[in-house]
Amino acid sequence: MSTPHRVVQHVARVLLGAFLVLAGVAHVVAREEFRAQVPSWFPIDEDVTVLASGAVELVLGLAVLLAPAARRALVGLLVATLFVLVFPGNVAQYVEGIDAFGLDTDRARLVRLLFQPLLVLWALWCCGAWPRAARPGPGHDT
Repeated sequence: MSTPHRVVQHVARVLLGAFLVLAGVAHVVAREEFRAQVPSWFPIDEDVTVLASGAVELVLGLAVLLAPAARRALVGLLVATLFVLVFPGNVAQYVEGIDAFGLDTDRARLVRLLFQPLLVLWALWCCGAWPRAARPGPGHDT
């Protein structure tokens, strides 16, 4: 039987997976918006960056949705890593004042930056990668 915690965690994981799949597809559909988010200093062509990051989001989204329970923590770590890797691009969007996806003010871009750590925690928690250390091992009372 599922506990309320497990149900909420499952729903959060499905939402994360769906979010990543939709974001991956959006990289192709709304490519111009995503190109605007690639920092000017990034050494790879904007279009290649957008398509590659979209493919990564699509694959990770599907992994979040379809990975067996034994692999979910690893998937959560990979998704969290993706969120960390794209953070410099979000900082560049703020610093350079680039408008994209309705983020047309410094305040909106700053709020987005503040939510990035929450995305990392969401990926780790809903995929079971965190807090793994807090779980008791076999033979311990729970």
